[in-house]
Amino acid sequence: MRTLLALIHIVVSVMMIFAVLIQQRKQGGFSGVFGGGTQADTGQWQRFTGLTKLTIILAIVFMITSFFIVFIN
Repeated sequence: MRTLLALIHIVVSVMMIFAVLIQQRKQGGFSGVFGGGTQADTGQWQRFTGLTKLTIILAIVFMITSFFIVFIN
């Protein structure tokens, strides 16, 4: 079980690295980092690109596998 979880963790890590590296750069600067949005941004999930959604899902899977690896050891 530990080996399978470690293998999944490594594969997800590599996939997340590639997903982050091939994304296009946005020219917004730091305006969105510190809450520069408006109240109309509630449906933002639909405005994300497919690559951004994939990156978010991979980050969630990475955190979950990290959590389980800590508790298995």
